[in-house]
Amino acid sequence: MKKIVMSAVALTAIMGSFSTVSASEDGINILDNAKFSGEIRPRYEFADKDGGADAANAFTARTRLAVETNSLMGADGLSAKIGVTTVNNFGYTDYYDGNTQGVGEYDLILDAQQAMLSEAYLAYTAADTTLLAGRSHVNLDDQRFIGTVGWRQMERAYDTVTVINKSVEGLTLLGSYVYGYQGVDDKGTYDTGSALFNVNYKANEAFTVSGYAYLLANIHDTYGLRVNGKIPVSDSIKLNYAAAYAMQTDNSLEYGSGLTEKTIDASYYDLVLGANMNGFILQAEYEVLGEANGDSQKGFTTPLATLHKFQGFADEFLPQTAGTNGEGLNDLNFKAGYKAKGFGKLLGIYHMFNAETGTYSDLGSEFDALYANKVPSINNLNFLLKAAFFMGGETGSLHSNDNTKFWAQLDYKF
Repeated sequence: MKKIVMSAVALTAIMGSFSTVSASEDGINILDNAKFSGEIRPRYEFADKDGGADAANAFTARTRLAVETNSLMGADGLSAKIGVTTVNNFGYTDYYDGNTQGVGEYDLILDAQQAMLSEAYLAYTAADTTLLAGRSHVNLDDQRFIGTVGWRQMERAYDTVTVINKSVEGLTLLGSYVYGYQGVDDKGTYDTGSALFNVNYKANEAFTVSGYAYLLANIHDTYGLRVNGKIPVSDSIKLNYAAAYAMQTDNSLEYGSGLTEKTIDASYYDLVLGANMNGFILQAEYEVLGEANGDSQKGFTTPLATLHKFQGFADEFLPQTAGTNGEGLNDLNFKAGYKAKGFGKLLGIYHMFNAETGTYSDLGSEFDALYANKVPSINNLNFLLKAAFFMGGETGSLHSNDNTKFWAQLDYKF
């Protein structure tokens, strides 16, 4: 609690000092066009996985405060942002937070009480090029490989030096050196020396293509391509599609018996086809995180993805590290729902999970449900109800136990 209170006080002081300097009539105007923003997101989460610890209950709230300017020290093109995020559990500790609280006693809910400097960067834009240095949120494409895990109360932030160019209409070039990242868990900053390269070209709503190379230090290198788009069929029907392929290899070869051997050699592909018909949503997807090929030891993984978006809300297949998934994972899923102004969004998703190889093929199935809408008469306040029901696979596999989760959440932004 102490560190959370201190961070909130610190940001309040920072904001106050910025306001004073900006309003000063003498000297240099440090902060012009200051914009303040914030978020309060209280949530109840229930988690119960059979065959292990006791069911977990967590009452947490995310609080965000930030200040940004697009004209630092009066210089056009020079911008800055600083913000803090805190997670408070109000003294309710009946859950394993991924660190030391409740370990071995309760099921996992990865929302530890903590505070973090979540954004702190300078950016300079000249013509069509932006140079950014510092801590920021990085979400690339559909966040399958690089994301912030915004679902968790403490979102991941990246420490980078990034260059973005948009000289050609529809084309975005990004190169980023990542020297650290922090968030999601309460284990401080992870040092790294990784490089991210992404080329995205949007011709129109029907066709967007992305090529990327994500070179994660001491983990693996991933190279891939993704195309996606939305195609109007009529005034009331619109199709959506996506197709992706990537390959992954080791970037720090291990040595055994005097020979150099790859520890990672795996591939990935994803196919999506869906439709929106007057607000009714239908979609089918087949995603494959490939098994270890040849003499390699490790299958395809995406440790810096926004993983909660993929392979079911129950997060049954987390964590993803470079030492897991040697047998691969196939996810065939179907989505149905309805979305309309006033009604909100209602979704149901069914997953069938299978290993590509190994002793156990059936890794279980899952049904997810979600309903989200605005709270009537209160601007910027939304609510969400969500549930996940994972049904275990073959006895003896690592995923043979049922796993059930529920969420109820409010989200107010200002």
